[in-house]
Amino acid sequence: MNERQNTIALSIDGEHRRVPVGLSVAAALSLCGDDRCRLSVSHQPRAPFCGMGVCQECRVTINGLRRLACQTLCQAGMRIERNDDE
Repeated sequence: MNERQNTIALSIDGEHRRVPVGLSVAAALSLCGDDRCRLSVSHQPRAPFCGMGVCQECRVTINGLRRLACQTLCQAGMRIERNDDE
């Protein structure tokens, strides 16, 4: 099978990426080399911690809406933005 058939295109902070089909947004961020999702109120980088949505550390903006990266599967054309304004 062709690599393009096993991946989907999306953007992370405006940068076009291809990630495997079936990947969570949290895993896609990590795969792209920077698992940071947001900055804390003290401007420290925060990344997924619990992996099941309880800790809320993986909040990102997806297509203009706040979502948990660990509970959201990547979809073609998705626009993912890290939340650096918290």
